[in-house]
Amino acid sequence: MKTLVFPGQGSQSVGMCRDLYEAVPTVRDTYSEAAAVLGYDIATPSFEGPVEQLSQTDVTQPALLVAEVATLRAARERGLVFDCALGHSLGEYSALVAVGALSFGAAVDLVRRRGAAMQTAAARHPGGMLAVLGLDDEIVEQLCDAVDGTWPANYNCPGQVVVSGTPEGLDALADKAAEAGARKVIRLPVSGAFHSPHMAAAAAELTPALERTRWSVPTCRFFSVSTVGFCDGGRPPSFAGVLTEQITAPVRFTQAVQTLMAAGCDAFLEVGPGAVLSGLIKRITGDATVSRIGDVETLAALAEKWVET
Repeated sequence: MKTLVFPGQGSQSVGMCRDLYEAVPTVRDTYSEAAAVLGYDIATPSFEGPVEQLSQTDVTQPALLVAEVATLRAARERGLVFDCALGHSLGEYSALVAVGALSFGAAVDLVRRRGAAMQTAAARHPGGMLAVLGLDDEIVEQLCDAVDGTWPANYNCPGQVVVSGTPEGLDALADKAAEAGARKVIRLPVSGAFHSPHMAAAAAELTPALERTRWSVPTCRFFSVSTVGFCDGGRPPSFAGVLTEQITAPVRFTQAVQTLMAAGCDAFLEVGPGAVLSGLIKRITGDATVSRIGDVETLAALAEKWVET
């Protein structure tokens, strides 16, 4: 089974997708399509920055979605085939577009709303995120239970858990993680305590738009990293339910990859800027082939196993 993997916030960088934009007409068309929905050209902050603007979640989210779907479309023109798709946080919207459950225009509108709602929630409830490296997941969970205002947010790979929380809570947790033997504790450059109860207001604000969205029967399988299971949208959890839940629920990427491996997945292809998820998958399992596409060079080198001949 071949699985597409779409990254989430934290994978963005100024200039992402620019070479594909300049070389592939379909990519340019994708950016134009997004601009018609957004009311502005997302290519400008994506390609020119400044980084402070691109790092704001209400800009980052549509920028990443457009870069990922544009890359996907370019790969499909080369004959890309796959069986399943998943996304890390925001990447779930790209995954749902990839499997045919959600139109690109609807995804752009939803992500625009999602980014704005999360930015507002972050301003109302100041917080942040930090990565704890070198401790077992269970130990990090115990530390979060012991420190008020902290929650596990991303299970990225064994020995790497991202924690969301209040500024005071994260300070305390960083100290306790160091005392517990963490190899490193890294503050992340994000504007809020994402995938935590701090985002409850954002989930409530986005829910009506998700429930109004027109969903289609997927042509390939979608795997949720918050429920850690396949979802076809036809029975609980619905696609709208998954996207509502994932705003406050942790991203269980480690468990998702392990579950897919057990289900017969032997190949993962990261679609979009950077190679963060490719590196995480290699740390989770050594039994799968891992590839990526995110620029002209990697698109041209797309392995034959991913191309229909």
